[in-house]
Amino acid sequence: MRRIRRILVAVKDSAGNAPPALGKAAQLARALAAELVLFQAIDTPLSLEDHLARGRGVTDIERGKREPCLARLERQARRLRRLGIRVKVSAEWDYPAYEAIVRAAGRVGADLIVAERHPGRHVAASFLHLTDWELLRLAPLPVLLVKRRGLYRRPRVLAAVDPDRRYAKPVQLDREILEAGALLAAALHGRLHAVHAYSPLPLTAYTRGTLSEEILTDMQRRTARAAAEKLERLAGPAGIPASRRHLIARHPRDAIEQSAAETRSAVVVMGALARSGLRGFLIGNTAERVLDQLPCDLLVVKPRGFRRELPRRRRGARHLSLPMT
Repeated sequence: MRRIRRILVAVKDSAGNAPPALGKAAQLARALAAELVLFQAIDTPLSLEDHLARGRGVTDIERGKREPCLARLERQARRLRRLGIRVKVSAEWDYPAYEAIVRAAGRVGADLIVAERHPGRHVAASFLHLTDWELLRLAPLPVLLVKRRGLYRRPRVLAAVDPDRRYAKPVQLDREILEAGALLAAALHGRLHAVHAYSPLPLTAYTRGTLSEEILTDMQRRTARAAAEKLERLAGPAGIPASRRHLIARHPRDAIEQSAAETRSAVVVMGALARSGLRGFLIGNTAERVLDQLPCDLLVVKPRGFRRELPRRRRGARHLSLPMT
């Protein structure tokens, strides 16, 4: 993972109290000597009839909505600057919000997006186009989704790796997951753990008919030993000792949740693939369940060369025209 020089914080509502994502982003910015960009996408449709009837132009209407957002963001920025953090603010008419955030991150050259997790369950997340889900799916840069309030305090960071390379995952992605986890753990004076979920028996064990208990036990032993060796080849060079390597013979979804709970991790680091977002990393509805069930924040990284085609230009404001009566 490349050095983080600029962090974009997706601010959903600048009128409220400072969100947990902002506090954690500021903590990271101080630790990494990075710049913060506080960004708010203004995507509420405008009904123009009443304003136009009073002689106001479209540009004036849009400016009248945008300037208070910028002023509120600037007030938050001033508090952070007193802590020695470099902060810029931006508010733009653009929609949908997740596309606006990705476009803004590209414009400012951000290396990390920090956003709040959607407060409800991720049922049919791709159908509903929930902002956090779409950020994980579309953003080419790492995205940190904040689920917990409070700042990090010497956090345990759990890297979920897959040396079996299921789902056609690139070899390099596991290294990037470990690098991202190591960067986060070092910056926050925490500790890096790694988890590898593996199948306790090879597929051939289920196609050979009835096997004796002795043979099955031996196969399980061999499979566990092979999984440990694969994890060693990844975690060893990353400096993760054996006591912080976790081998779990379960489905990845369940293994990640179990390990995160057992280690009391503050952040889980996972990977996503270009062809289908998180669904390329985990099978079925695992992605939605991980987002909902994980007891901690989630950092998702992408392989090099990740591409999602989005319109590069801002869409501007949406204008609603009321029907004539």
